Amino acid sequence: MKEVLIIHYSQTGQLTTILENMASTLTGDNINISHFEIVPKPQFGFPWKPERFYDVFPETFMQIPSGFHRPKPEILENKYDLVILGYQVWYLTPSIPINSFLKSDFAKLLLKDTPVVSVVACRNMWIQAQEKIKRLLASVDAKLVGHIALVDRHINHISVITIEHWMLSGRKDRYLGIFPKPGISDTDIDKASKFGHPIKAALKANDFSNLQDELLLLGAVRVNPYLVRTDERGNVLFSKWANLLMAKGRPGEPKRLKWIGFFKFYLKFAIWFIAPLVFVVFLLTYFPMTKKRNRERKYYASVALKHT
Repeated sequence: MKEVLIIHYSQTGQLTTILENMASTLTGDNINISHFEIVPKPQFGFPWKPERFYDVFPETFMQIPSGFHRPKPEILENKYDLVILGYQVWYLTPSIPINSFLKSDFAKLLLKDTPVVSVVACRNMWIQAQEKIKRLLASVDAKLVGHIALVDRHINHISVITIEHWMLSGRKDRYLGIFPKPGISDTDIDKASKFGHPIKAALKANDFSNLQDELLLLGAVRVNPYLVRTDERGNVLFSKWANLLMAKGRPGEPKRLKWIGFFKFYLKFAIWFIAPLVFVVFLLTYFPMTKKRNRERKYYASVALKHT
């Protein structure tokens, strides 16, 4: 009997559905699947209150862990042949619940010397968040053997509008009746079941050496070079803002909230004015650097699991 553990945190339920669809083609044939859904303590409300939505940024980006309910004894007492780790991206960083788990003693107990397939569901930028996941997994001696990235396929500025509508209203519908539905498409969510087949084959053969290549053939990872650059630059700027805001006080304190308001204004300015300028520069350098871009695309697609 092969034992598989699915660990995840999903605020909206979208990631939960994706992992359930994957599990539907993974289960059976002497494969037992257990689930550990991380429950924060205290929980993050959904939909978000606007003030809270931005106030979690500093602790998220600085990867400061918080409390969560411990796994049940039957989860901790088992030894797993594979762990599937599902996570969300908050502010170009793994969400606080996932970060908190991976920095806990429970992660060391469950993941040490264990093959892990990471699954991210996010708006569009995940490369730098995956780099952080890789470092966290390496710190607990886990073996990252596969990665799947499902994203909102709409253009950057459209998805900014629709995701904010979803996060602050709790409704995954067409904003104003004219914008597309936010998040990952229903088609991509339904088709996530296809990834269970190569994972199952690798698990039964006890050989994960070619798993990522098999996942890539199914479209598990798509890399947008422009978003890679935006992600990198965003991490540099976010680092400065996070340190500044942390110095202004604890979450919810008036002085800090005043500066959170400045950060909110900056974030919108960066998205609507700076990002388009970065895109223009990117286009001007794209064709002269085509070979380099292609190398980068292949790197992030196929080496998304190697710790650097």
